[in-house]
Amino acid sequence: LAVCVNPGRAFNCYWEMPFRKAARIEIENTDPDDFGIIYYQVNYTLTEVPEDAAYFHAKFRRTNPLPYGTDYTILDGIKGRGHYVGTYMAWGVNNSGWWGEGEIKFFMDGDKEFPTICGTGTEDYFCGAYNFDGGVVDATMDSRYREFSTPYAGLPQVLRPDGTYRSQTRFGMYRWHLSDPIRFESDLKVTIQALGWRTENRNTRRYLPLQDDIASVAFWYQTLPTAPFEALPGRDYLEVI
Repeated sequence: LAVCVNPGRAFNCYWEMPFRKAARIEIENTDPDDFGIIYYQVNYTLTEVPEDAAYFHAKFRRTNPLPYGTDYTILDGIKGRGHYVGTYMAWGVNNSGWWGEGEIKFFMDGDKEFPTICGTGTEDYFCGAYNFDGGVVDATMDSRYREFSTPYAGLPQVLRPDGTYRSQTRFGMYRWHLSDPIRFESDLKVTIQALGWRTENRNTRRYLPLQDDIASVAFWYQTLPTAPFEALPGRDYLEVI
């Protein structure tokens, strides 16, 4: 409902973006050698904006690799009143096992050690379950990752190992909090653990802290002023491969 890519090169965004005085949209070309053609359409309405309407924000982050034993930070430093409305994550797994045991955590309104909202697992937050698999396909095949896409959440992209050099699995996942916005009054921080399983007996297995290549975009609305955004990294670090 909020973002769709149809079928692969049509990028459509339907987030409402209130403005009171002026608005400006920029597109930056970071690949001058091979840019091709771009066309666009912007729909807007000149109308009264309610006093309590908050401003739309989006923030990209990437950590490659994630330091051992640390949580990945999706968003932090948010001050003001607002609501969190969505997460996109590109997750590159640097080991061969399951990677999605980590809990997403929403620290808000003065939370310190313990978050107000704590998830039960990465695939659960993105509205999947049990390793994102579709169950046993038939009597001769094991379960495997299954892509899915819904209006509010999905796993639309799974890049599987292919040959000698493409040996790690990559995932793209989204969750839009349109019917369940996460509201905060004064501050917000969002993190997610990167945890897999060590290869041991199923009854005695232990968590494996992962050092993966993780990128994300957080989407939220908040009152002004906004904390300054750091500059985006160069095009090589922006590229998720």
